[in-house]
Amino acid sequence: MKVTVFGATGGIGRQLIEQGLRLGHEMTAVVRRDVGIPGATVVRATLDDAAALEQAVAGRDAVLTALGHRRGGPPTVQADGARAAVAAMRATGVRRIVSVDAAGRVADRGDSLLMRVVAKPLVQLALKASFEDLAEAERVLRASGLDWTLISPPRLTDGGHRPYRTVVDRNVRGGRTLSRADVADAMLKSLNDDAHIHRRVNIAY
Repeated sequence: MKVTVFGATGGIGRQLIEQGLRLGHEMTAVVRRDVGIPGATVVRATLDDAAALEQAVAGRDAVLTALGHRRGGPPTVQADGARAAVAAMRATGVRRIVSVDAAGRVADRGDSLLMRVVAKPLVQLALKASFEDLAEAERVLRASGLDWTLISPPRLTDGGHRPYRTVVDRNVRGGRTLSRADVADAMLKSLNDDAHIHRRVNIAY
């Protein structure tokens, strides 16, 4: 499969490139500055460079977005990234997109009562701007007409692979953490899972 990764130099993005290459995929990395990524095709582009993004997406089978907030960076990077990816995909006829979300921004029946009424409201208050950005990115994808999937992990760690739980359209009960390596694993697996199209897939240990 030919796959383009937005946010390829971040923690999840690097895992997507490395794991995708090991699986035999042809990986294209969209980056903001010149960097070497062994084994991958590198396209330098900002999110407002429509021509370069179309070049990065054209002829690919799918797009993975792992954009995240960085200190001093734009507060709307996820929504801006979603809009940029959707525009490039529409222009080039690519339909499949899998994007990182966050389990913390949604409280639902998958959570315990304590989590719904105490823990998550506190987290949502602390991360208000980031979660608003993710919510807007979700609205963009839902309105895109594309075959989208949201992958929603809890707090991220730098650990290795472990067995993790997957629940569709609700949070994982008691799920507290997940490694970036396993977020990437779940995203790559979702590429070929039609049951995940138009779904929010929650993952956690």
